[in-house]
Amino acid sequence: MQETSNLHVSLGQRSYDIIVGEQLLENAGLHILPLLNSANVIIVTDTTVEIACLPSLIKGLEAHGISSRIISVPAGEQSKSFSQLQDLTGNLLENGIDRKTTLIALGGGVIGDLTGFAAAITMRGIPFIQIPTTLLSQVDSSVGGKTGINTPFGKNLIGAFHQPRLVLADVGLLSSLPKRHLLAGYGETVKYGLINDPAFFEWCEQNGPAVISGNNTSARIHAVMTSCAIKAAIVAEDEREAGNRALLNLGHTFGHAFEAETGFGDTLLHGEAVAIGTIMAFDLSVRMGLCAPEDARRVRSHFESVGLPTTLKGLTNSNWSVDKLLDHMGHDKKTESGQLTLILTRGIGQSFVNRAIDQNELKNVLKDALLQS
Repeated sequence: MQETSNLHVSLGQRSYDIIVGEQLLENAGLHILPLLNSANVIIVTDTTVEIACLPSLIKGLEAHGISSRIISVPAGEQSKSFSQLQDLTGNLLENGIDRKTTLIALGGGVIGDLTGFAAAITMRGIPFIQIPTTLLSQVDSSVGGKTGINTPFGKNLIGAFHQPRLVLADVGLLSSLPKRHLLAGYGETVKYGLINDPAFFEWCEQNGPAVISGNNTSARIHAVMTSCAIKAAIVAEDEREAGNRALLNLGHTFGHAFEAETGFGDTLLHGEAVAIGTIMAFDLSVRMGLCAPEDARRVRSHFESVGLPTTLKGLTNSNWSVDKLLDHMGHDKKTESGQLTLILTRGIGQSFVNRAIDQNELKNVLKDALLQS
């Protein structure tokens, strides 16, 4: 019998389960059928995942009498756009959906965010299910109900909160991922230990290589389940990011600025940007006298030991500047009345929301980052 773990996300009428394990695609119908208003679903996927994962999911649904229609979008971050959203919602309406139709998002964070947003706004809200196929989406974007698309002004600035009915995280799918994408997902995994669970960060220091290599299925399940449990607890307390949910954005304000400068493409993956941004958040915390230098060195050492980037080396060009990065950061969703808010730290597992940023030190951190590139 394959190993699985279950977690319940408590959000009243919007509560749902997260199931983590192996061979979940082949058994998807078993978990999904009880949640359906109609035994017909629409699967939204991308052109890469369609080849690797779609046949197993269709077979798993058909085994329980669930029929499906397929909508495939181009792979890549560029699909989180107004044009692709318009195409997707138009396709859904053309397929004759009604408010009982359930969407299944089969793919990474792009597909989950795009499908979730389409589900949130089509007919003022239809149900959807997340089947994340990357480590990053399994530990982060598939959980919590944040959906959305990117704009030229920044990442995820247009979107809605719309909780899934179920999350099926099949760790067996991770074996086919390129190592770079696994590392990008691992950057988000480590984040949870750095937010509020120093014991999990210590576990990552000891087991990170096993999670990335895939030699230990139990380690992958533990990493995904622990990440989801930490996020679910924060989301249950603050679903719409009025307070502590912002902690989940450790490293993201910096990271989103770097993604904007590189064009939201393969030059810099989201998890890579978050890893670099996390290092800079620790560095700024040290400069502001909030965090011991030893903790910042420990985080940098772990990221470097598994192969995550910790600097902007090789990414910048002559157009990059401190002012441009600050401008990108100013469009962050946490900014209020022009006041930049960052997630800083007093040490490993002690992150907090800081609205009193030392602007000079922030500029120095950005300046040093550009010099290191």
